[in-house]
Amino acid sequence: MGFTRDELLSFQDATVPDLVAPGLKLLFVGINPGLWTAATQTHFAHPGNRFYPSLTLGGIIERTIDRSAGMSDEDRAHLLDRGIGITNIAHRATAKASELTTEELREGGELLHEFVRHHQPAVVAVAGITAYRSAFKEPKAVMGKQPQDFEGRELWVVPNPSGLNAHETVETLAAAYREPALAAGVM
Repeated sequence: MGFTRDELLSFQDATVPDLVAPGLKLLFVGINPGLWTAATQTHFAHPGNRFYPSLTLGGIIERTIDRSAGMSDEDRAHLLDRGIGITNIAHRATAKASELTTEELREGGELLHEFVRHHQPAVVAVAGITAYRSAFKEPKAVMGKQPQDFEGRELWVVPNPSGLNAHETVETLAAAYREPALAAGVM
């Protein structure tokens, strides 16, 4: 599946439903939906995004998910059955996360507190250190398990899987995502 530039731009400011269900163990928190994600209504859907290949390589999920065409109901069920959920700090789709304002990130961070209180995952894993620092006013935060909890839940900051994050590979992402998955009891 492919989209023209104009087709993708038509999804600017659209939203994507959270992927959550009872029995949530590990909540991955993205920065915000990209345009491809909004177009397919599938988190981390851009063909260059390494989220799902990293989950597979890390042994966190047991099937390959072809997200670029839109996740199938079976794919969603596989994630949910494993206790994996996905949401975002900001819910407005943009071409780049840099289009979000600090205020949007902080407001989204506040809303995430309520979301976590309601859904009660064992572990929260925020994918993106820069957005985490802005959203939660933690300018010195580093990757990995955080010293403070998040609404009584273990908190991790993991690398952003976007293809634009050239510092990471599928292998390094798989290792980073495996740690909170183990802590959450997903594996």
